Amino acid sequence: MILERIKSEGLAHNSYFIGSHNQAAVIDPRRDCQVYIDLAQKYEMRIQYIFETHRNEDYAVGSMELKSMTGAEIYHGPGLNWNYGITLTDGQTFRIGAVEVKAIHTPGHTDESMSYILTDLLTGKAPVILFSGDALFVGDTGRTDLYGPEDADRLAANLYDSLFLKIMPLGDGVILCPAHGAGSVCGGHIADRDESTIGIERAQNQALQLKDKSEFIKHKTGEKHERPYYFRQMEKYNLEGPPILGHLPVPQPMTVSEFRKEIENGAVVVDTREPAAFGGTHIKDAYSIWLNGLPIFAGWVLGYDKPILLVLEDEEHLETAVSYLIRIGFDNIKGYLKGGTEAWYNAGLPMEDLSLLSVYKLKEMMDRGDNFMILDTREDNEWQNGHVEGAYHLYVGQLEKRLSEVPRDKPIAVMCKTGHRASMAASILLRAGYKNIFNVLGSIVAWTASGFPVVKD
Repeated sequence: MILERIKSEGLAHNSYFIGSHNQAAVIDPRRDCQVYIDLAQKYEMRIQYIFETHRNEDYAVGSMELKSMTGAEIYHGPGLNWNYGITLTDGQTFRIGAVEVKAIHTPGHTDESMSYILTDLLTGKAPVILFSGDALFVGDTGRTDLYGPEDADRLAANLYDSLFLKIMPLGDGVILCPAHGAGSVCGGHIADRDESTIGIERAQNQALQLKDKSEFIKHKTGEKHERPYYFRQMEKYNLEGPPILGHLPVPQPMTVSEFRKEIENGAVVVDTREPAAFGGTHIKDAYSIWLNGLPIFAGWVLGYDKPILLVLEDEEHLETAVSYLIRIGFDNIKGYLKGGTEAWYNAGLPMEDLSLLSVYKLKEMMDRGDNFMILDTREDNEWQNGHVEGAYHLYVGQLEKRLSEVPRDKPIAVMCKTGHRASMAASILLRAGYKNIFNVLGSIVAWTASGFPVVKD
C-alpha cells in the first residue's frame, strides 16, 4: 500500500495519494495537480477515484482538473446540488487494489462532509487510516460557523454525533489524516504536527474532552473565526467546478512601460516582498502581501474582476506566487515587473515609502505622550492573549471595509505579530490616502522580547 501526504503551504491544506497494486485514488486534490500525476507515474499506478471530503471554502478544489487529466471519477457527499461528480451514500465502499475505502457521512463542519476509512485487506479487516476532512484535526475539530449563527447550534450538534458516534468508535489505533494542518483558517487550535491517531486525539484534543453534548455545542458556538471574503467564490467554484486550467498560468515579464500601462488600465499591483523592502520603497497603491501570505490574505483584498500584477523579491518566486494565487481562484495574473522596483525607480517613476518603527521608538513615543494611534491588526485570539495598552484592535482582513474607524488626523503605528500583516494593513491605509503611517517591525513579538508590558482584556 502507498500513502503520500501532499502539503500545500500557506493554506495548510493536506491532500492524499493512496494506492495499491496498479490502482490509486486522490483525496481532496489541489488545483495545481501535476504532483498526483507524477506520483502515479512514479508508482506505475492509474488514478481511478477522486474523493472529496466536503465543498471546501478556503481553496479551489482540483477535482475537475485532475479528472480532465486522468478520467478518474469524482465522488462527494450528499445534500448539495453538485454540478459535477457523483454523490456518495453513507457506507459506500470502493476497492483499490488490496485496500478498501469506505465513505462515511460525518456532517457538522458542513452538511455534506464525508470521511473515508481505509482498510488494508492484506493485514486484516480493522480500519487502519481515517481521512477525516474538516471533522477532526490534530488538536482541534472543524469550525461550525460557516452557515451563520442561525445554523451554528445544529452544525455543532451534528459534529458531536459524527465525532462521538462514528469516528471515535473506529478505534484508538486508527491513524488520523485530516484535510488541514496548523495555520488553516478552518480551525482555531490545530496542532503544529502532522501525525496523530484517534487514541491520541481522545486523550489530548480539548474538544473531545467535552463528552457532554451541550458543553460541546457551547464550546463550538463560542469559537471566533475570521471568514475571508473569497470564501464565497470558493464555495461557488467548488459547487460548480472551477475553470479547468490545463496548466499553470505563465505570467509574462513586463517592461516598466508595459507594467505602467496595465496599472492605468485598472490592474492591481501586489508586492510580494518582505515588509522591510516594501517599507523602503514601493510602487504607489501596491498591496503589500508577502509571498507566503498570498494564499490566505490575497483573498481579503483582491477582486476576481481585475488583472493582477506582481512585484517579486526574486524572479524565482514567480511559480510559487502563481501556485498560491490559482489555488484560491485568482487566475488572471497578467505579469510581473521585470527588474523589480529597481527598474521602476531607475525609470524615474514615482515611488512611495512606508515609515518603519522599532518597538523601542514606539515605547519612547508612548512614554512622551505623543498623540498617535496604535492599530493592532491580529486575530481576536491573538489580541486576547496580550496587546499593547491603548491599542485599537481591527483585524487586517476587515480593515478595508472599516476605514471609518481609523482617524486621518494623527499618525498610525500598525502592529501584528511580527510586522507582515501590519505591512499589508499599512498598504491598505496608504491606498486610501492616509498619511503618517508606520509599520512596527517585529510588532508584538519584538515588543514582548524587549520586556515591554502587555495587557489582556
